[in-house]
Amino acid sequence: MDYKPRLKTFYKEQIVPKLLEHFSYGSIMEVPKLEKICINQGVGQATQDKKLIDHALEEMSMIAGQKAVPTIARKSVSNFKLREGMTIGCRVTLRKDQMYEFLDRLITVALPRVRDFRGINDKSFDGRGNYSLGITEQIIFPEIDLDKVNRIGGLDITFVTSAKTDAEAMFLLKELGLPFKNQNN
Repeated sequence: MDYKPRLKTFYKEQIVPKLLEHFSYGSIMEVPKLEKICINQGVGQATQDKKLIDHALEEMSMIAGQKAVPTIARKSVSNFKLREGMTIGCRVTLRKDQMYEFLDRLITVALPRVRDFRGINDKSFDGRGNYSLGITEQIIFPEIDLDKVNRIGGLDITFVTSAKTDAEAMFLLKELGLPFKNQNN
């Protein structure tokens, strides 16, 4: 059984030729590709309630399909009642097939479930071809059971590409299916 994710096949067969033609690369190795997707969730109230981290780790592991790891505070900040070494969030990094599967679920299932959705912001590029997206409610993912959610929290998703410029990354992500607000480019 040789399974390949739908988006990975679509990228190789459809998107690579479009990118080669549009940016006129000299080699197929120059074509930008999606390298990894990083999902991050900060749980600020975890300084008071330790169980919040366990719930966040469990939910993120279900969303990503891969075990999430806790993030640890590096510095103590007295104003936030935060000590060095405390667990303050969770994160997961997806690569290869799991990355394409997550992206497919994000585009086809999760984003359309956002209330009043008109597209994602096209201004969140970092200048080096990476794109970050903030989601305000984790309950848009179908893996989350609404009855078991004790706290609605947001998460950050970062798409790391091998593109050199934001224009190349924007073209790549648009072709992969991310619904940007301004589709005129």
